Amino acid sequence: MQEFHAGRAAVSLGFTLQLMAVAVSAPLAGWLVDRYGSRRVILLATATFGSVLVSNKAFSANIWQLYFFYIALGLVGNGVGPIPYGSVVSHWFDRRRGLALGLMMIGIGSGAMILPSFAQRLIARFGWRSAYAILGGAVLLIAIPVLASLLKERPQDLGLLPDGAPPKNCMAGSETAARGLSAHDAWHSGTFWILVCAFFLVSASVQGCLVHTTAMLSDRGITAQTAALGSSLVGAAVLLGRVGTGYLLDRLFAPHLAAVFFGGSALGIGLLWLGTTPVAFAGGFLVGLGLGAEVDLIAYLVSRYFGLRAFGSVYSSAFAAFALAGALGPLIMGAGFDLTGSYRVPLMAFLAATLLAAVLMTHLGPYRYHALDLANPR
Repeated sequence: MQEFHAGRAAVSLGFTLQLMAVAVSAPLAGWLVDRYGSRRVILLATATFGSVLVSNKAFSANIWQLYFFYIALGLVGNGVGPIPYGSVVSHWFDRRRGLALGLMMIGIGSGAMILPSFAQRLIARFGWRSAYAILGGAVLLIAIPVLASLLKERPQDLGLLPDGAPPKNCMAGSETAARGLSAHDAWHSGTFWILVCAFFLVSASVQGCLVHTTAMLSDRGITAQTAALGSSLVGAAVLLGRVGTGYLLDRLFAPHLAAVFFGGSALGIGLLWLGTTPVAFAGGFLVGLGLGAEVDLIAYLVSRYFGLRAFGSVYSSAFAAFALAGALGPLIMGAGFDLTGSYRVPLMAFLAATLLAAVLMTHLGPYRYHALDLANPR
């Protein structure tokens, strides 16, 4: 804002454009995963993602170039996100798929917890452009070697089965991987559209709040470093939401669990609306829990209602709605602030949206594809 002499809505537009690019490219990423496999997609996208971060100085002379930079990040973002990784984990785990998905998401949650304060220190010492380049270098020098040496796509490729089942049950393992609806049938089901609507409403609400958390705290007289610590607290909530939701998904009916978490997000937004600093920290924590739960829930619900046959295509479509809503949420928050001088109006709208999403989740039927017990097949 200071460097480009822009308002909050203008700066938030960069994040909006990034998530719109994620939404547009998500179906392609899902198709690539189904067609060429997750490992190839992840390695290529990670190398591209790190390179874009390193080269940010070439795309930040003005705010329009910054928008292009964020669009480039969005176009490759699906290849380093939950779509290919969710496919890998869903093929490796069946009976404990929820917990496995939650543990997989620890990376995103721990990054959201640690990096705001770390990035603030980098910005203070080197400037925001160099901070991006340093983070990009870490992607190229750390993430790629780890992925290249350790990432294995499917247990069947190594003569293994999901959940560590004995190899003698290879037929059952093949059945687990092949079960599911086609993408066409999934897209034409009412269940799919209930999920998409609920994910859209919650994503717009929680991401709109989270992107503006630091600004909301700063408006209450908190220093930039303390506000960044507030964002780290939200990141800790995202981490807890991911692992906790994953653990509970294997034990509770997922739609009911989703309704509880979405209701908690609504409560958190209400606390942010009240305005006092301690209450706002608590509200941000509850909103973070909701975001952490939602990403786990998308992958898990898609696998249980539509199976793994076309998981990449179906999941990427649902994730596209999640990303598109996440793009609109911060823009709505920024525009609401610029128009009214306060976040109260968009917060009230997001409160209603999350409550509606909780109600929608109660209208899903029973799972279509339950976990198979490969260790004791019948």
